[in-house]
Amino acid sequence: MDSKTTIPIVIAISVIITAGIMFSIGYDNQPQITQSPQTEIIYVDKTVSEFFKGTNDVKKISSQEELKDILEASSLLGGNFYDVRMTRSVMAVAESMGEFVGEDLDMMMAVPTMESSKDESGGSDYSTTNVQVQNVDEPDYIKNDSKYVYIVSQNTLSIIDAYPAESAKLILKIALDIDSQHIQNMFLNDDRLVIFYNGQSDDEIIPQYDFVPRRSYSLVTHALIVDVSDKEHPTILKDYSIDGHFMDARMIGNYAYFVTNSNVDYQYPRLPVIMEDSIRIMTPDAFYFDNVEQFSNFNTLTAIDIFGDKINSESFLMGHTGTFYVSEDNFYLTYQQNMPFGFYENSSRDRFFDVVVPLLPNNIQEQIKAIQNDSSINSSVQWIKISELMQKSYNQMDKNEKEELFEKIREALNQYDAKIQEDTRKTVIHKISIDEDKIKYVAKGTVPGRLLNQFSMDENGDRFRVATTTEYYIQHQGMIRANAVYVLDEQLNIVGELDEIAPDESIFSARFMGDRLYLVTFQQIDPFFVIDLSADTPKILGELKIPGFSNYLHPYDEEHVIGIGRDTKEVDNGRVQQLGIKIALFNVADVKNPKVADDIIVGDSSTHSEALYEHKSFFFDKKSRVLSIPISGDAESLSGIINSKKFAPDHNRWSGFYVFDLNSSEGFNLKGTITHSAAKDSRYYGMSNARTFYIDEILYTSSEGYLKMNFLDSLEEVNSIKLENTGKFINYIDEKVIRKATIPNE
Repeated sequence: MDSKTTIPIVIAISVIITAGIMFSIGYDNQPQITQSPQTEIIYVDKTVSEFFKGTNDVKKISSQEELKDILEASSLLGGNFYDVRMTRSVMAVAESMGEFVGEDLDMMMAVPTMESSKDESGGSDYSTTNVQVQNVDEPDYIKNDSKYVYIVSQNTLSIIDAYPAESAKLILKIALDIDSQHIQNMFLNDDRLVIFYNGQSDDEIIPQYDFVPRRSYSLVTHALIVDVSDKEHPTILKDYSIDGHFMDARMIGNYAYFVTNSNVDYQYPRLPVIMEDSIRIMTPDAFYFDNVEQFSNFNTLTAIDIFGDKINSESFLMGHTGTFYVSEDNFYLTYQQNMPFGFYENSSRDRFFDVVVPLLPNNIQEQIKAIQNDSSINSSVQWIKISELMQKSYNQMDKNEKEELFEKIREALNQYDAKIQEDTRKTVIHKISIDEDKIKYVAKGTVPGRLLNQFSMDENGDRFRVATTTEYYIQHQGMIRANAVYVLDEQLNIVGELDEIAPDESIFSARFMGDRLYLVTFQQIDPFFVIDLSADTPKILGELKIPGFSNYLHPYDEEHVIGIGRDTKEVDNGRVQQLGIKIALFNVADVKNPKVADDIIVGDSSTHSEALYEHKSFFFDKKSRVLSIPISGDAESLSGIINSKKFAPDHNRWSGFYVFDLNSSEGFNLKGTITHSAAKDSRYYGMSNARTFYIDEILYTSSEGYLKMNFLDSLEEVNSIKLENTGKFINYIDEKVIRKATIPNE
């Protein structure tokens, strides 16, 4: 190995000793110093191999053997270390968390409508999945076109002839013969479905120091391409399996892009593989990053042509992938930075010599430096001498002088600790360009803080915008929170930022719309911010403070934004109590003075809506002025429910959809409700997997129990199909028979 990098790291015992002493100073005006000999403090130089030089460049892994070498070198960055101070901070964070406009707005509207030109028997107009970026489809458990509805649930696929609604019927319900009982998601494109589910690989390994091979099971993701041109006899065309757990997917044109995540097995490392019908067809090119970071996962991005045989994939050795943002040209993978054990292990020593010593009297500083430079004594004896010197100095001070010194030290240490914690709480962003089956890694960047969800990110031209919340615990100050917006260039370098937005608050929702960002933070009240992004340096244009908060923001037009969240009220001791579901229409025509054009509260604290955390459950169509929100809660607290008196006291839960007429001039008007589950039902389904769409003049609402069809204007029920517990047989498909019939030469 030629070029080597040396990283000094102190072993854990030094952290425990010094951190314990610094904490005793913080908690007590008169620190108690133990004079008994302690374990030797040893600093170890860990030599890192040629694979890591700190350039942050992406590098290709050439072979299985090189992967082993890279992981071995990566493991040197870690070790069995921990930092008492950082651990306490993390614990405190966990405890505190437990308490508790566009240049073309049409491009932002998330309920696209389509004209039906292929299927003459279908409707002329229909809606599809509520997505973040137009032309970038997102997977869901339910998909529809102008005539048919496709639903995956557990291990079954249902196909419903849904148009015309009067004669709608379930034409096929089949169970896939798979080892997973929970199909993840699917896409629909013309007469092709792409169905994702998790399965298991079946390999053999020899455990360490053993001689008998044993079965080893690891997660794989299956991507089934299904031809549904014959609705009663669908055929499986392809069965791809990729190592790793299914994370997320997008469809652009005829290509499905999806990410799988597989843990790195340091004992038996291997590169991910892709198989078709249990036959290995490729090992994706694999890459790692030259930085100080322990690798924990392979994240594999795969592109498949659902109408052909093209497939491509690349795998990246990095941290656990979290939130995604996908444009028509780029795939952004993000995760919370995980610094290796031991990376900041010398911080306790450094914080003493770099922060505490310079604040001590000058004569004490000189004596400490002399002790520190005395190589004839070991570090433990050095500390005994230093602590005795400090104790003697403290005894010579009067009470006020000593307290003033300790306060300066505490403040300086807080600033030092805050900087370290900010450095360890960053979001890593990987940018990968996509163009049909072509995948190319572009850049890596980092921003301080954590992301809320995919709506915290946006690509606009050659700029990538990110909204984050930074939070960490500081001794004597408690939890520190702040929010920021960052603008990054094509190489993910930060070129502009706006920080210190709503201190002590956290981001609850964000929506980028062209040159604006609408941001909601919350702790006790709901600040709604309008932020200008027309230049690289963001700036706040206006702010509105109202009770409650919004979990999701949705475009209405250039001057209005819809928000859904909860109403709140302040109670004793400054605490905040959450109330019913709050839906608000924000008027942002005057950006300096945004206001609430109208709002409505549904139910009380017992009321729930999946739309609070799943944007696919939110439905709004501006043309028909229909807003549909899934709701479940105590019937007595809900308004607008027909014949609510029929609910029995011991079973008064109601689930269904609240349907509003919404326009910017008149606000919200409740058209009515569509019941999906009530007291008389033998089973209470709840409202998970709640979706709404329309075909022509019919509004379709779906839950675990039913697909219901109502007229858009009057909400009069046209038809209803029970989806579960029908008492009928389920047809099972033998995949091999179907594939053999479809592919004659197999």
